[in-house]
Amino acid sequence: MFAGDAYSALIRSRVRLQLWKASISSRTHNGYKVTDTSMGSWFFKTGTLISVQAFLLSVSVLAGQEVQLRTSRNIVATFSVVACDSENRQWGVATQSKVLAVGSIVPFARTEVGAIATQAWANTSFGPRGLKLLAQGKSARDVLDLLLESDPDRAHRQVAIVDREGRVAEFTGEKCLDWAGAKSGQHFCCLGNILVGEEVASAMAQAFEETEGILADRMLAAMKAGQAAGGDRRGRQSSALLIVQDKGGYSGFDDRYVDLRVDDHPRPIEELGRLLDLRLKRSEPANGR
Repeated sequence: MFAGDAYSALIRSRVRLQLWKASISSRTHNGYKVTDTSMGSWFFKTGTLISVQAFLLSVSVLAGQEVQLRTSRNIVATFSVVACDSENRQWGVATQSKVLAVGSIVPFARTEVGAIATQAWANTSFGPRGLKLLAQGKSARDVLDLLLESDPDRAHRQVAIVDREGRVAEFTGEKCLDWAGAKSGQHFCCLGNILVGEEVASAMAQAFEETEGILADRMLAAMKAGQAAGGDRRGRQSSALLIVQDKGGYSGFDDRYVDLRVDDHPRPIEELGRLLDLRLKRSEPANGR
């Protein structure tokens, strides 16, 4: 989603600048007399009054149209953690956003290959393409460089990759909306955009490093810490947790050890935690089902 308030503020600033320029002079332009411009009144030779209110309305409509155009990009403002457990051979992504079904956009992972989070104005092709390159034995940094090199809109992207060896690479484009950035450590990266501040990523990294236990619990702890620090400054809506492990899926037929999504919920991280407990059989479903 695009934060239109910042763009609208820019438009309003430009309007005020133009009105100020007009207010410092009174002149004739193309045969039309311009007077009392400091009060925002323009007169044609016929004496017809054109109000600044009408001018501002037209600018507002144009601004709204441009904001709508930018919104169509469906920018995924979110915070995520990408990580691996080299001892238990698990790779995963946890994510939360003020967007519907973030789990269908951000996380990608394959056992013994790596994990990728793609967000901001997300290039979802980075997921399958990146995993293919990782499977060829390329490092996280090499894969990230190749993906960005092929993308003319990379300034709008935010990406983090952890490879099969636990090496981490991340990128935040210069046109990602503030606050945008990442904190990385051994075998993990916490990243986000349109956050309340850097403290979100810092809190996530600290929680991941200090939490003991399985990878899923450490990732969930990082997400909870990020939300407690303020999270996405637009709010919250959806979350997801994807962890892969060899034969970790249903009956051992695939690698999806944990694949949980909360597509629309007022407290998505808390709901994700409830689902994780069910998945790991740490609590029983309601009504015994």
